[in-house]
Amino acid sequence: MSYTIGEVARLSGLTVRTLHHYDAIGLLPPSHRAMSGRRGYASTDLERLQRILFYRELELPLDEIGRLLDGGDDPLAQLARQRTQLRDRITRLERLVEVLDRTMEARTMGINLDPDELFEVFGEDDPTQYAAEAEQRWGDTDAYRQSQARASRYTKDDWQRFKAEGEQLTAAMVAAMDDGVAPDDTRAMDLAEQARLQIDQWFYDCPPQMHVNLGQMYVDDPRFTATYDQHREGLARWLRDAIVANAERHAAH
Repeated sequence: MSYTIGEVARLSGLTVRTLHHYDAIGLLPPSHRAMSGRRGYASTDLERLQRILFYRELELPLDEIGRLLDGGDDPLAQLARQRTQLRDRITRLERLVEVLDRTMEARTMGINLDPDELFEVFGEDDPTQYAAEAEQRWGDTDAYRQSQARASRYTKDDWQRFKAEGEQLTAAMVAAMDDGVAPDDTRAMDLAEQARLQIDQWFYDCPPQMHVNLGQMYVDDPRFTATYDQHREGLARWLRDAIVANAERHAAH
């Protein structure tokens, strides 16, 4: 079966002018040419064109594409090589998309760190994981806007200091639980107060009643529960109860 240059242009999405150019440089000469000069492309020409288009997607120069196609390799081997190259490119592009997503999510939260810095500071504990959800749930609140404004000023050193403070506080809570301290004990309430003040200092004004609402979320949302309970089983519920006791202590004064 023979195809005209117009039909090949329509099938491939290339222009007739491009096909003329491919013919002129010997990249895709038609198998048939009438006395009038009219080009006729065979099915084998279309197969070659398909491989050309694959290599073009890989952004190879036309002269290199020609060398690859005319190198004597079996067409199936060429297709296998193209598939491997495309799969490698897809993997790289997917990685780039992940980097861009993480960067955009960080900017949404006001965190001005590049992806490498985010990983250096937070490791696997990605703070941007729920950025879109946070914006949807609290984006119209003063607390969210205040948090974004403060976070946008922090440097990598600031975030490392914040993380270190959080780790020390978590370790102190775990130690209190291991010592059998009840949530309404003064030691537990003081730790809950430290947690409240950390939020107040780093992100947004957090009065005791707002802290109580956060504490309830630590228990109601399995994701928050898992974040705390990975350090010590039951820590999320213990902290929630300590937060409630601390708020009652504030109300009594």
